[in-house]
Amino acid sequence: MSVTTSTHIEEASKKAIESMYGSNIQDFKVRVYFPYTTDPILDRSNSADSRIDSWDVQVTFLLEENQYTVDLIILKKSGQIIYSRLIDTMIPL
Repeated sequence: MSVTTSTHIEEASKKAIESMYGSNIQDFKVRVYFPYTTDPILDRSNSADSRIDSWDVQVTFLLEENQYTVDLIILKKSGQIIYSRLIDTMIPL
C-alpha cells in the first residue's frame, strides 16, 4: 500500500501501533508528520523532494490509563514501518 496522504499515514500508523501494543488502544491521534529521507547520503544532484522516501510520524494514544507517544518511520512506497521508538509514557491528568 502506498502511503501518500494524511489518511494513509493515519491508517498505516494505527495498524502498526495496534500490532505492537494491541487492539485495545484508545484516543489514537497522529500529532505530527514530516517528510523524511531514510538515506541522507544520496546523490546530491537530485532535488530534496525527490529524495524523500518516507514519513516521520509521531502518534499518541491511551492504553491502560497511560498515554503513550511513539515515533514511527513509514516508507511511502510500501507502508512498511522501518523504525519505531517510544518517546514518552505518562499518566494523563
